[in-house]
Amino acid sequence: MSPPPHTPDPLLSGQSIELLQHLHIVTRDGRLNQDSRRKLKQVQHLLHFIEPLLLDVLQRRGDVTLVDHGCGKSYLGFLLYDRFFKARSQGRVIGVEARAELVHSAQALAQRLGFARMGFVAATVQQALQAELAPVVDVVTALHACDTATDDAIAFALAHRAQHLVLVPCCQAEVASALRQYKGLSAAAPQPRAPLSELWRHALHTREFGSHLTNVLRCLQLEAHGYQVTVTELVGWEHSLKNELILARKVGPPRAHARQRLLQVLEQFNLPPLQQRFGVPAPGHSTAAA
Repeated sequence: MSPPPHTPDPLLSGQSIELLQHLHIVTRDGRLNQDSRRKLKQVQHLLHFIEPLLLDVLQRRGDVTLVDHGCGKSYLGFLLYDRFFKARSQGRVIGVEARAELVHSAQALAQRLGFARMGFVAATVQQALQAELAPVVDVVTALHACDTATDDAIAFALAHRAQHLVLVPCCQAEVASALRQYKGLSAAAPQPRAPLSELWRHALHTREFGSHLTNVLRCLQLEAHGYQVTVTELVGWEHSLKNELILARKVGPPRAHARQRLLQVLEQFNLPPLQQRFGVPAPGHSTAAA
């Protein structure tokens, strides 16, 4: 007896079912399980933010290169190529992933699908900073890049003067660890038990506040380098707790005011040792105030 027909999932509308099957997002009969539905919804939502950025660069420059850091199995890269790049003769997607086995399987799939302008590099984000991936990098993405990998992706974008960044941070621990070292102290009020320290006195609060503070510092860092920053939700909280989406667009020269605020926040929370991590521009580098 043949299985009863099922109603096509609206999430699959306009998607290449063959590609989704190759990515093991849908089954052979075109069905989605709950985990695949969550994953596909996140990526599709992200595509709505990224595609206008690619079109903007393509119209202005006549070409566009996107580098996706920590790409994993490259769901984002493959779906972007299928929806945006495949129908065009310009543009390139480069996935950067530290796990060589994932890079090899992604390369094989891109070749099988004929995605000729899609490439992969087996490297950490830090290693990618030293590599010649492309003459020009226009858009940098980092989806759920853990801990400091998001900061490395920002450093990569700044080094390549990327026009756009799309970041979904994940598992941020460095700032929380630094906060634990200075529990009860504040640069603004150096006596023990400074009132602000109540924000991270408990371990759970330390982790959550450290995560929030990390993203605040990242936004100030980007603004200090002349980017306009928007922070929003990726999808509803019912789909993912790692839900913060940071969008940045290069709009002008470095901003002295944002750099000053970044330094003030680092001082306020006893985090000057992290100045290098958050790329504070050298004094005199900022030429324009916000």
